[in-house]
Amino acid sequence: MKNATPVIGLEVHIELNTKSKMFCRCASDHFAKKPNTQVCPVCLGLPGALPYANREAILDTVKLGLAFGCTISEFSKFDRKHYFYPDLPKAYQISQYDLPLCTKGKWNRVRVRRIHLEEDTAKMIHEVVDGQDVSLVDFNRSGVPLVELVTEPDFRDVETVIEFLKEVQTVVRYLGISSADMEKGSMRLEANISVSTSKELPDYKVELKNINSFRFLSKAINSEIERQKQILSKGKRIEQETRGYSEKIGSTVSQRSKEEAKDYRYFPEPDIPPMSFTKDEIEKIKLDTPELPGQKRERFIKDFGIKPEFAFILASSGQTADYFDKAVELGSRYRISAMAIADLIVNKKFDRDFPEPAGLVAKLVELTTKEFAGLSQVKEAAKAVVSQEKSAVEDYRKGKGQVIGYLIGMVQKKLKGKGNPRAISQILKEELR
Repeated sequence: MKNATPVIGLEVHIELNTKSKMFCRCASDHFAKKPNTQVCPVCLGLPGALPYANREAILDTVKLGLAFGCTISEFSKFDRKHYFYPDLPKAYQISQYDLPLCTKGKWNRVRVRRIHLEEDTAKMIHEVVDGQDVSLVDFNRSGVPLVELVTEPDFRDVETVIEFLKEVQTVVRYLGISSADMEKGSMRLEANISVSTSKELPDYKVELKNINSFRFLSKAINSEIERQKQILSKGKRIEQETRGYSEKIGSTVSQRSKEEAKDYRYFPEPDIPPMSFTKDEIEKIKLDTPELPGQKRERFIKDFGIKPEFAFILASSGQTADYFDKAVELGSRYRISAMAIADLIVNKKFDRDFPEPAGLVAKLVELTTKEFAGLSQVKEAAKAVVSQEKSAVEDYRKGKGQVIGYLIGMVQKKLKGKGNPRAISQILKEELR
């Protein structure tokens, strides 16, 4: 299957960190809370309970859409997505179908199809009680605002997938709309995998669900690609289904047949009115959006001459980027270069050694002062050696470059063994011109 090309699309679910749930006033922070203590008739799906939309969650979704260059819908609505499962008490999920809040975004060459808002489901807990396998349901998570970002199938390798997902996580944290901690389930990953043997997109996809780490996702995608290649090499057809990943056996495992949109019987949510935005409202949200990681990287490179790999590290978190900006501002008063500050931040644990930018700059000032004092001594010693070692100097000027080693040794002798050989060499060459 040398001509087989992976075709990968992503679905990223992000829990928003609003104070209350999507359609009721229950607290949305459910992690490690006592089961079923943050519930009400709305998030339990009791008959007659009426939902009402969380405005903050809607605005957070719009912010994420703008961050990825999406078109924001001036008219949008919620829909009912019907399916039966124990973690869904109403037997339908309030989501968005044909009129999502955000569409047609882009990140590098990857197209973002849509970003929409929905409610999270309850959490299933599988345990052994009195020797029996039981499944329990914790409804604390039910109704928590959940953003879903869906890409087009534009990925062709796992490395780009992970790069994109790390960018999503960083952007979400910059915006302050979610912690995006995968170990806590506030960012969950799904991938749609196909293998193409022509220029046309395959007519099937296998969905990998319930992935909670970049490492697991990487293993799951590679495993699924290999499985599909083996099936295609035998001339067989790949079934469209949902699969999970078992690290124990190192491969994906079948969970259920893959549903299509028609199976969910979508229709507009009758209990929640549609949403509308004016262009002015969208523009105001855009203006309130902070500088994002990609913008910071570009600025660090353009304005400060920072190396791209350093700029990527410095912009990896809002805290690190802000620290760097403050340190550069302070450092300019003492003629400390931005590159020197970047180098110290990247190569040292600045948050432990220098919790405040002022401390970092003070350290650089101290190091620079010592360096200047040291260079002055080296220059004096180099001048003395050049003056005294006339024979060696003449040989060097005649083209015998190896003599520089002898001269470096003589300078170090005057400095009582001290002095960096590279710095001494540079200063000697300046004196020997």
